[in-house]
Amino acid sequence: MDDPNTSGLPFSGSPVLPQTFDDSKLIQFQCRKGIACWNACCSNIDISLTPYDILRLKRRFETSSGEFLQRYTVPYEMEQNSIAGVKLRPVENGTACQFMTPEGCSVYEDRPTACRYYPVALLSLRRQDETTDRASYALVEEPHCLGHREPRRIIVSDYRKEQVLEEYDELARGWRQLILKKKSSGPSIGKPTKRSLELFFMACYDLDRFSQFVASEGFSNIYDLPPESLRNILCDDVELLQFAFRLLRQVLFGEETIPLRREAADERRLRLQDRKLRLEAEAAARRAAEQDGMYEDPDSGV
Repeated sequence: MDDPNTSGLPFSGSPVLPQTFDDSKLIQFQCRKGIACWNACCSNIDISLTPYDILRLKRRFETSSGEFLQRYTVPYEMEQNSIAGVKLRPVENGTACQFMTPEGCSVYEDRPTACRYYPVALLSLRRQDETTDRASYALVEEPHCLGHREPRRIIVSDYRKEQVLEEYDELARGWRQLILKKKSSGPSIGKPTKRSLELFFMACYDLDRFSQFVASEGFSNIYDLPPESLRNILCDDVELLQFAFRLLRQVLFGEETIPLRREAADERRLRLQDRKLRLEAEAAARRAAEQDGMYEDPDSGV
């Protein structure tokens, strides 16, 4: 299955049809046991996971997030030298989903967002003058899928309710906004440091390790959270995940909503000033190099 849970637009060669629509769109689709294409989409997967997908699945298997990631997933770069995503790992030496059985999905109640949406594609979009993302949708039509021939018609909003997607989308919205903001910001925020990329991966996907980080003395030496707030965050994985998105917005984009201790705040301010000056100097050097190139004498080689 090609992953319809995407923040990008459809592209040439994609099974996603180029027409986009809102959640009032009427579609014709049904997947059911007994249909001739049963399990075909699960036999060839390319499924990205949201942080909430990982939280649901690691709870189901009663394992740590680190163990789940190692056994069931593979990381990938969303863009070159940028933040990472996580995909489901197929069966060894194959392309099928590890959770596929002859009866269907063995983790159906906790199946990933992409599987719930199929055959609808969620397109999270944000214009340059907007501060929040807008949901738009498209239709995925793959040759093997016969579900589009089934005599059931349903509007997208009802389909989303049926597939419990309102909960999944709400709890992954902070993650999608981070990705959109990173893509739209581009060079203006500079290249992410290795440390910030590692923090992004840990906070979004390895939630148990992130919990240990938040509970550490080093974290408390930097961030000035009331003890009760800290306890609430550490006692609830969903709260912890939402806090992770807040922290990443602060670290990556300077949107300070988590109070810093005074010494840490002063140190951060100086660090940001140094970084700004460095980026400005690098930009000036590039402009100077471009100017020199404009005035080169092609005959003299100078």
